[in-house]
Amino acid sequence: MNAQVQTTKQEVSEEFLMAFGQAWNRHDIDALMDFMAEDCTFHAAAGPELQGKTFTGREAVRAGFQLAWQTFPDAAWLDASHFVSGNRGVSESTFSGTKSDGTRIEARMVDVFTFHNGKIAVKNAFRKDRPPVVVAHVSA
Repeated sequence: MNAQVQTTKQEVSEEFLMAFGQAWNRHDIDALMDFMAEDCTFHAAAGPELQGKTFTGREAVRAGFQLAWQTFPDAAWLDASHFVSGNRGVSESTFSGTKSDGTRIEARMVDVFTFHNGKIAVKNAFRKDRPPVVVAHVSA
């Protein structure tokens, strides 16, 4: 008779992804990194590569996450919904942010996740390619 070895597998839930999204909206880099696996990868929505810009490893991913807030200081991910199926998950939201030059982006986006041992191993971001939103200026 073979002895069965039972391992504890940490599951990821929709609540896990909701809390991850809330950390993004608080611009809380330490909280975000608590969700990430040791050997993590982030594929940003924009960049020169086929998958945008790829950041590999905790320090690179941390820098990539912070770059979002440097580019869009008021960045927010709104109206989010999430689902998890096994070791994969998806978050859908509306990204809203303003660059330092006043260019404002509002577009639906999706993050596709791969999980490992209860953490995010891969975050792959996709965003609609929508022209900047024109902001009306009120004159006094």
